[in-house]
Amino acid sequence: MAYDEELSDQLREELEGIMGISEKRMMGGLCFFLDGNMLAGAHRIKSEEARFMFRVGKDNEVEALGREGAEIVELGGRRMGGLVFVAAEVCDQAALREWISLSMSFVAGLPAKQLKGKG
Repeated sequence: MAYDEELSDQLREELEGIMGISEKRMMGGLCFFLDGNMLAGAHRIKSEEARFMFRVGKDNEVEALGREGAEIVELGGRRMGGLVFVAAEVCDQAALREWISLSMSFVAGLPAKQLKGKG
């Protein structure tokens, strides 16, 4: 995965002002965290397809995968439960807010933890 500045800026703008938000480069892209727990990310795959990644939790997977442009995250041939990719082309500002809300509904319930390094 490669860092996608445009998508990262969109996420950063929507998350602005929310206490506990931080960011770090990892998984080949840029990930955003709420109180040290991964919330969302943005990257561009080799084919130049831009997409977001959202941590929705396993209980929200069915709902998430029913939304347009969503697919399960697989990294290194391993299915990453509770994470979905969303094609940027179907994620306008309203959809982005809905995805962030779904992710926040899961991540906000997790215990806070410290991030190692500032990325």
